[in-house]
Amino acid sequence: MVRTQSTMLPLGTVAPDFSLVDTDGTTIARSDFVGRRGLLVIFLCNHCPYVKHVADGLKRLADDYLSRDIAVVGISSNDVTAHPDDSPEMMRAEKEARGYAFPYLFDPTQEVAQAYRAACTPDFYLFDGDHRLVYRGQMDDSRPGNDKPVTGADLRAALDQLLAGGPPLERQVASLGCNIKWIPGAEPAYFNASGTG
Repeated sequence: MVRTQSTMLPLGTVAPDFSLVDTDGTTIARSDFVGRRGLLVIFLCNHCPYVKHVADGLKRLADDYLSRDIAVVGISSNDVTAHPDDSPEMMRAEKEARGYAFPYLFDPTQEVAQAYRAACTPDFYLFDGDHRLVYRGQMDDSRPGNDKPVTGADLRAALDQLLAGGPPLERQVASLGCNIKWIPGAEPAYFNASGTG
């Protein structure tokens, strides 16, 4: 397991487009969320211990903000040949077991992960109503084994700030997790250059 940090995509970046298939076979695109107050894109997977550590808290957070007109989307980009636990079939089972109310999309070519410069699982990107990036970073400072509770404090603060119409938070701490499992030979340049892969 390689511990990898978020690349911290520049604030103000427009959310890259995506059109990916959900676990029920429905195609979901970024344009489906035009008109919402915000869009939270989360790169996650099934097998990562960092994702498992926050999964219940992530469900609570998503449920809280879906009801406040924030769109939430999960995307798994891992190489499923090497990691069959992250296959679309297993994603469907995971979504049902966790009770996620948001789409859980599969990125088979890893092009969407690369467009977002996603590096780890979990990796969080919060966009405003115009789909411009206002937060990228950790959900909170809880990690497997550090005995800190999963509260979602950092991400909740960013969401509340967005809903209140305030500017992006000044303090944004990079998310930390397992590296995205890139298809051999298709690793993005930022992964190789980061020194964390």
